[in-house]
Parts: sequence; C-alpha cells; structure tokens
Amino acid sequence: MMTLYYTHGDFLRHTPPFEHPESPDRLRRIEKALQAPEFAKLVRKSPPLGPAQYDQIRLIHTQAHIDRVLHPIPEGSHHYLDPDTYLSHGSANAALRAVGAVCDAVDQVAGGKADNAFCAVRPPGHHAEPDRAMGFCLFNNVAIAAEHARKHPSIRRIAIVDFDVHHGNGTQAAFERQAEVLYVSTHEMPLYPGTGYPNETGVGNIVNIPLAAGTDGAEYRHKVETIALPALRRFKPELLLVSAGFDAHCDDPLGKRAAVPHSQSVGTLV
Repeated sequence: MMTLYYTHGDFLRHTPPFEHPESPDRLRRIEKALQAPEFAKLVRKSPPLGPAQYDQIRLIHTQAHIDRVLHPIPEGSHHYLDPDTYLSHGSANAALRAVGAVCDAVDQVAGGKADNAFCAVRPPGHHAEPDRAMGFCLFNNVAIAAEHARKHPSIRRIAIVDFDVHHGNGTQAAFERQAEVLYVSTHEMPLYPGTGYPNETGVGNIVNIPLAAGTDGAEYRHKVETIALPALRRFKPELLLVSAGFDAHCDDPLGKRAAVPHSQSVGTLV
C-alpha cells in the first residue's frame, strides 16, 4: 500500500499575530511524529502552486472571497478577516498550496497511483463558507477536494468524515443540497459556531453527531459505531475524505473541559 504525504515549508509561513491555538507548531509536531521508523514508507510529495489552484478554489468560493484572502500583506504585518481569522505575509501561498495538496491527492488516489494520502496543511478550512472566512479558516480545503473529485468520471459518491471539537459549518453549507456528497461530523456542543444539530440533515446527506464536553473514548466509539459507520455503509462512497481536527484533544484550549479524570478524556482520535 502506498501512502502519499503532502507537506511544505510554506504552511509554516502562515504566522499568527500573537500566541494562537492554531499555530505552525501543529505541523512541526506532525513532522516530528512522522520521523518514526514505522512511517519510513511514506512517499513525500510537494503540493503544487500555480494557476490551477485558482480554478480549484472557484469550485467552492466566490471571486470576491478569493480576492479578500489573496490580497497582498506586507511582511511583518497582519490583516484580520474577522476577530479570529487573520492573514499574514505568507498566508496566500500557504492557502494556495493547501488547496493544491488536497486536489493533487485526490487525483493521485482516483488515478490509481496511490492507495491513500495524508495532507498536513495549514490554514485549516472546514469553517470557511463560500463567501466568508471564519474560525481560523481561509479556504475550505476538504470541500474543494470533494468538488474537485466529482470531476473524475469514476467518482460520483463522496463521503466526508469530520472529527473536530467544532462543527464544520462551511463544509455542511457547501453540500447540504448535494445528495452525492455525504457529510458526517462529530463535534462538541454547545460550542462555536452554533451549528451541527442532529436535525440539520440537508437532503438526507448530513449526519451530525454532537457530543458533550468530556465525552470519553467509549462513548465516542459507541456513537461512531452506531451512527457514523452505518451511515457510511448505506451511502457506499467511492471516495472517503477525512477532515481531521486536532482540537478535540483533552489538552487543547479550545474545547470545554468537563469534570472527568484526565485518563477518561477523548485524547487524540486518529
């Protein structure tokens, strides 16, 4: 089995204006972990950066939104798109390469050149709506990847599984009227951005699984086995995309801590 690993130094150049929970250190930790011998067979790929990425982004986002995100920022400066979401001098290239990575990964897997792929990219994406950046997210990488995948003649049914402490409102918004794309999300509730209730079902293709703060591993597994996996089996996707969040970790500052022993917290769910 061949697994592609996409990463690039540009992702570290999307730099926060102050100490920020979504920082370049997240990717540095991934890179350090993947230096272990058991990952020696990963095939590293550099994400593309060029005109093709603009067309890929337009699959989901409006031109006005693209222009706002890619507006040049002087080195050493920052610009806020909302109180949580910023642009730095290196953000444009990072965002473009993130899109390039996920779309190239789709092409490689759909073309039979790889079995699967892991894209360690920044900025994150699942909160970004077609005309709006929010929640640290600039372009919705996984939504773009899904829409890009639909151009492949062999792929018609795509499933997106999203685990994160927050609900991926942007991904849901992109596909809630698209029966060919299944979106399954586990997330803490109540929490930002206030979406992700079980009754938000789209056209029968949205499966939201809200969890209480401090949900332990056994309860999480039960929800996955009784709700998420049956939905995936019924849908029978031809391509599976995983939108992987870090902030459900018990030590992440963005989730709410419940009064449960540390050993019972969810931890890293990979």
